[in-house]
Amino acid sequence: MVPVPDGELWAEDTGKGTAVVLIHGDWTDSGIWARLVPLLQDRYRVIRYDLRGFGRSSRPARPFTRLEDLRAVLDHFGIRQAVAVGHSGGGGTALGLALHCPERTRALTLIAPGIHDYPWPEDDAYFQECGSLIAAADRDRIFSLGLRTWAPGGADAAIAAMMRGAVSSWFQIGDTEKADPPGFGLLETVRIPAVMLLGDQEYPMVADVSRAIAAQLSGCRTILVPGADHLLPLREPELVANAVAEITGQVR
Repeated sequence: MVPVPDGELWAEDTGKGTAVVLIHGDWTDSGIWARLVPLLQDRYRVIRYDLRGFGRSSRPARPFTRLEDLRAVLDHFGIRQAVAVGHSGGGGTALGLALHCPERTRALTLIAPGIHDYPWPEDDAYFQECGSLIAAADRDRIFSLGLRTWAPGGADAAIAAMMRGAVSSWFQIGDTEKADPPGFGLLETVRIPAVMLLGDQEYPMVADVSRAIAAQLSGCRTILVPGADHLLPLREPELVANAVAEITGQVR
């Protein structure tokens, strides 16, 4: 358990070598990395953790930001510099580390990434439906919406439990989570190796923001994954592991 102000974050530290930190997004928890960690831990020191309020981490009792918590994880394990691997909203946290703590970021692997200050389309169908369901506190229908949107490739019991748990986390976190510093307009300043992976069955809104992020990162290669939806780390763990290895090998 990693101490943070008024709470703890569950984290796992395994393997040796170059540090790789895995950051999940809003619809999952650290279980999204369950099939990836065994493919990396023989080559790297792999850190995965549950965001504040998710999985086995404590519920927040005071305002916090995800970037502050990521730095707390790195500090706890004595990691001065890491390859940041971010999925979905976790991609935004990885980008935040590269932007605001560049000395701590060796490279980036972004998997269907989002970032909080992208000009998200307010008229998007998912946003509109999700917003009304959150206002009604209808957790069952939010969960069903999440399955349709993010897991059209199917969901086993583990995926369903993880996504349902994430929905519960949102209501427990409430308004204690504060936005990280601005990032989208600064992406051109990132000068480290980066790669972005995107399934061709991704929800269109996320596909748009992911491509916009990659376009602004100097030399960022895009890997389009046929037949894959938003849950890429579980759908194609070998491909993700190879992308991490490729980008790590480019670090000077």
